[in-house]
Amino acid sequence: MWKRLANWAIKLGLTGGSLAYLLHKVDLDAAWQAGRNISPWFFLLAMGLQVVQVAICAVRWQAVLRAIGAHLGFLRAAELFSIGNFFGQILPGAVGGDAIRMLATRRAGLDLGASINSVLLERAATVYALVLLTTLAEPALSGRLPETPAIWLFPLLTLGATVGLIVQSQLDRVPEGWRKSRIVRGFGQLAADTRKCFFRPRTGAPILVIALIGHINLAMVVWALALGLDAPVTLVDCLVLVPPVILVATLPISIAGWGAREVAMVTVFGLIGVPSAQATALSVLFGLATLLIALPGGALWLMERRITPIEENQD
Repeated sequence: MWKRLANWAIKLGLTGGSLAYLLHKVDLDAAWQAGRNISPWFFLLAMGLQVVQVAICAVRWQAVLRAIGAHLGFLRAAELFSIGNFFGQILPGAVGGDAIRMLATRRAGLDLGASINSVLLERAATVYALVLLTTLAEPALSGRLPETPAIWLFPLLTLGATVGLIVQSQLDRVPEGWRKSRIVRGFGQLAADTRKCFFRPRTGAPILVIALIGHINLAMVVWALALGLDAPVTLVDCLVLVPPVILVATLPISIAGWGAREVAMVTVFGLIGVPSAQATALSVLFGLATLLIALPGGALWLMERRITPIEENQD
């Protein structure tokens, strides 16, 4: 219990510290005025794209499940993803939401290994596509970004993520005597499932493409909000700058990314001349849209006690 309390205290402290930093860096009155004047049509467009995002995430998860020999119908996958997404908004980072999704998937009838590995590998695909998209799109913005060593960060992260997946795929290459441990067997199954997901062209390519489409869609969400705020932002800007913001927001260092996301948004969009007040309003509106689209997951979770086995819920 004390560890949990300490964890929450750290997250609350970091969230509060990030928000306090913004109080000194940003004119909150200007940010409020910018946010309240957003075009409602562009906000509705952003919300519509967020609905599309849930569908993309469900399809991405389905692709991972199929690769490892498991199955969920589209509606069931979207439902369970929404439940995890809801808890991701009220627990630190995305880790808590993923844990809830694993539990909900296990209750839905999948075996424990598939429940855990599918979520882990879907998250790995998401992060890999995120750093890859930034690496691929960064040259298009080279003329507007300052020449600093930081421009090599995402290419290096992409290289590191590639090496990490290769290492993860080899975790079952251990001496026979070690395989008596349940933990070692679990890592071995994760390694086998990693190879099925990422090192087979017929499964790895679709998973990566769907993951990239998801990040492009999120960039379009931010772009729609930026257009509603009349911010000097293009779609290419969003393709390069939104993934780093998403990466920071998913780290388990704050509550649902609040505070950390705003600092990241102000920092990276400031590189291309977006005023801090507009960047803050943009981040808060993005967070609000994300929260609103996650709320149905809470209602779905409350109804989960009537859950039936997967075989009775196929689409």
